[in-house]
Amino acid sequence: MADRRLQVFHAVAKQLSFTKAAEVLFMTQPAVTFQIKQLEEHFNTRLFDRGHGKIALTPAGELVLEYARNILGMSAELDVRVAEMTGEIGGPLLVGASTTIAEFMLPRILGEFKSLHPHVRPRLIVANSEAIENRVAEHTLDIGLIESPSHQHELQTESCCEDELQVICSPKFPLAKFKELKPQQLVAHPYVSREPGSGTRENTDAYLKQAGIDLDALNLVMELGSPEALNGVVETGLGFAIVSRAAVVKAQRLGDLVAIPLKPRLIRILSMVYPKEKFRSRLVVAFVEFAGAKLKEHSLK
Repeated sequence: MADRRLQVFHAVAKQLSFTKAAEVLFMTQPAVTFQIKQLEEHFNTRLFDRGHGKIALTPAGELVLEYARNILGMSAELDVRVAEMTGEIGGPLLVGASTTIAEFMLPRILGEFKSLHPHVRPRLIVANSEAIENRVAEHTLDIGLIESPSHQHELQTESCCEDELQVICSPKFPLAKFKELKPQQLVAHPYVSREPGSGTRENTDAYLKQAGIDLDALNLVMELGSPEALNGVVETGLGFAIVSRAAVVKAQRLGDLVAIPLKPRLIRILSMVYPKEKFRSRLVVAFVEFAGAKLKEHSLK
């Protein structure tokens, strides 16, 4: 029910970028610019100062942002509360997940949840952890599942489960003979990595730095945007990668890849994020509880 112009304004004000706001809202940049222009004409004042490739809120823009937060939050709560008067959990469920979680953990969870609640209409958005955080903060997603700690102070974070990252390589690659690997043993070999912004990349970089490894000393030969792509390249023998144990189970079973634990083990915490100030519907609460329990089961396997 909220004015679309306010939704677009809120996204631009949070991102301070028309381009990034367009990505978050799944709109074109000209469409975003048009909506902002209409809102400025409505108030008969500029809401953003533009110059030198940057934008900033004007005093009027700061005031509109304060009201926009309240209006959008109340509008979302109204929609949900009216829908819940039927007594049945249903309606759209907008879930965002980083690529590893989305590809290897979440599909079964969403399917089982849908079976329990037939009137729920789940929609899954897949992106890296950074992008998912941004979209949850803009209220375009109900909840996000990410692979790294949240960097957004306005988001509430709940730890879900543990996930181990391991070295993977072709059975013919020189590292395949080891039962475990110290970080120092990796430096001499070609390295295939996830892209910046990926939770896997962030966790791996932090682990290697803590082990005293200079990231510039790594023989980085390629960066890829999904674990499936990473697996495919590593299968060719081009180099090694570091991925979630969950991402390599099938390839291991087929004998296409070898997974080797690091020493010390590289364990990360998978998290759910959602806006602190946003009303949580019974649907979202039910999904958080269900998905959290299922992810914990997965980590124990």
